[in-house]
Amino acid sequence: MNARHTEVELPGFRFHPTEEELLQFYLKKMVSGKNTHCDIIAYLNIYLYDPWVLPGLSKIGEREWYFFVPRDRKHGSGGRPNRTTENGFWKATGSDRKILSLSDQKKVLGFKKTLVFYKGRAPRGSKTDWIMNEYRLPDSYPLAKEIVLCKIYRKATSMKVLEQRAAIEEETKRNEEPIPLSPDETISCHTQSDDQASPETPLQSCQIALDEKDEFHQDLKLFLDENLEIESPPPTVTSMESCHLESENHIYIQSEIERRTRRDQRYN
Repeated sequence: MNARHTEVELPGFRFHPTEEELLQFYLKKMVSGKNTHCDIIAYLNIYLYDPWVLPGLSKIGEREWYFFVPRDRKHGSGGRPNRTTENGFWKATGSDRKILSLSDQKKVLGFKKTLVFYKGRAPRGSKTDWIMNEYRLPDSYPLAKEIVLCKIYRKATSMKVLEQRAAIEEETKRNEEPIPLSPDETISCHTQSDDQASPETPLQSCQIALDEKDEFHQDLKLFLDENLEIESPPPTVTSMESCHLESENHIYIQSEIERRTRRDQRYN
């Protein structure tokens, strides 16, 4: 039965063996030529492919992909393994780690090497999130140096890193968006300072004169209503001519008040 069909037909089934199971059951049977009765790990020279191609070549796995891999050495049987692909290379992150038996901590089951894939050519390259765990048996086993078992996966991004990326993207988006102005801010944007104010037009001067209705003008109107006989109300400002007329009336009224004040003082 095909392994992928097995995953579909058995709900909840996932191939996630322990390191001891990988070494003692799968790899040990492979190098010894024994049948495992389930063909779920492909035999493939993974270095002929870039890591992002390998998931499609595996027989099983959703986030982890397993392969039996022949050692392809650079300089004959005694040289270093060739781990170069078409677009990059695998680089070891440290020395091999011993895998010990859970039942006997003195028994070495095999060794594990962790590698990271880099795009480009050695020694330079751009680090990726593709990781490989290479498992091999002790040298006492036949073909131990010729066949290894590799687990390929992508390094999981932590929630903290994802949150930091999201915060940076949100901040960038905010900075690119125009900031809406309130009505007061919009008006102030069109208001010039006293030093930079442009010359007033006649209409602007007229409007300023009409807007000066403080307590003095109210008192003035009350005084005129009581002491002057005005046959008709002051003309409504409808044009520039009316604006000048209003200004002349204002001057006349002020002079009339001053004249009457002096007269009253003289008689008193």
